[in-house]
Amino acid sequence: MVESWVNSAERIGSDLHLELTGPGGRRAALIRALREAVRSGRLAPGTRLPPYRSLAADLGVARNTVADAYAELVAEGWLTARQGSGTRVAERAEPLRPAARVPKKAPPRAHGPRHDLTQGTPDVSAFPRTAWLASYRRALQQAPNEVFGPGDPAGRPELRQALTEYLARARGVRTEPGRIVICSGFAHALRLLFGGGVLRGPLAVEAYGLGFHRQVLAAAGVRTVPLPLDEHGARIDRLGRERAVLLTPAHQFPTGGPLHPTRRAAVIDWARARDGLVLEDDYDGEFRYDRKPVGAVQGLDPERVIHIGSVSKSLSPAVRLGWMVLPERYVEAALAAKGEREAWASVLDQLSLADFIASGSYDRHVRRMRQRYRGRRDRLVAALAEHAPHIEATGIAAGLHAVLRLPPGTEASAVKAAAWQGIALDGLAAFRHPETDMPAGDGLVVGYATPSEHAYGPALEALCGALPPP
Repeated sequence: MVESWVNSAERIGSDLHLELTGPGGRRAALIRALREAVRSGRLAPGTRLPPYRSLAADLGVARNTVADAYAELVAEGWLTARQGSGTRVAERAEPLRPAARVPKKAPPRAHGPRHDLTQGTPDVSAFPRTAWLASYRRALQQAPNEVFGPGDPAGRPELRQALTEYLARARGVRTEPGRIVICSGFAHALRLLFGGGVLRGPLAVEAYGLGFHRQVLAAAGVRTVPLPLDEHGARIDRLGRERAVLLTPAHQFPTGGPLHPTRRAAVIDWARARDGLVLEDDYDGEFRYDRKPVGAVQGLDPERVIHIGSVSKSLSPAVRLGWMVLPERYVEAALAAKGEREAWASVLDQLSLADFIASGSYDRHVRRMRQRYRGRRDRLVAALAEHAPHIEATGIAAGLHAVLRLPPGTEASAVKAAAWQGIALDGLAAFRHPETDMPAGDGLVVGYATPSEHAYGPALEALCGALPPP
């Protein structure tokens, strides 16, 4: 079948007829036709191609078909994509050699992503430099001489005391300084607990979560068993013979939503009956927008829950500080896993964070960022309502990201279209446990906290342009 671009002279400089034939469907046919047009010289180097929406309308194909074709040809070196100049025929005479092609699972971005909408990172431009510097100076001036000698593997007592008071007030955690062990973040906590022999597998985990955490556990020889998720969170009734379970109960990562109160109680009952343990990843518990924060599960039974937190989302991932709130019976084993000369978090950073919390600066920063991120979320929802009302944003009551639910079968093409628009983000499938039997759903995981304020508007505009049509 022969298809043509009507009224194409103003867009690409000449009439061009494309023959969309051959195996593989219209996407493969369009790639072959465009490649041949460049190879034969009908599309000269530097020629600007029409926007994929316009070309899709002219050809009577889906926008994602054109977006996929453009992305593939950029990968092969036939085309280039730059902000402000659209998609053009590459100046090079020959395409890139096959060895230089970017794998399909990571769509190419010719000049790197322009818009960072990846999850997991706060707005780093909002780091409270002045307040942090004031805390650092006070901590340094007031530090006793012994601070500069060998430290305590549990962490500085000033920080453990400050965390005891803060976590009780803000998260409902019941503990005391002697049951807190400072670490450098959540992954470090996993390495200490499982790699250090404090705990052993198998470990039940949620069917969707960070693959990096699964890799850390696998490196420690831990088999992970996925728990399906539904609108109420992890299916606690699917727990089997495991002796421990890892949950994100305040805001399931990445699908969103808290663990339902009946399931919070049920997992504690399970732990008591099995002499088991709950690992609580409280990665963004401070950021709840539509009602009061959901308290920590640890408060239900401090002897059955290890509560793990850090400042990577609330403050900055560059401040390598986290904590484990441990049942009493695990404290000594965790300290032994750290060792006497383990590469601990900086003592000066610990003292600075202790002052930052005790002075009220941490609370003020969290309140300020909660307001800012709520505004970011609201702008995302408003942009979708205006430009893509068929796309639902879920998991938006809390946290730093949302999941955009997509029509079935469109996730892969949407991720490619986003890459073509210069957007860095993840598809929901990237977080799916490879062994889960839970039905898959298509979606994009959009981190609305990551861009700076001035960059967020253009990022939203580009995102809406990459979403699949109704």
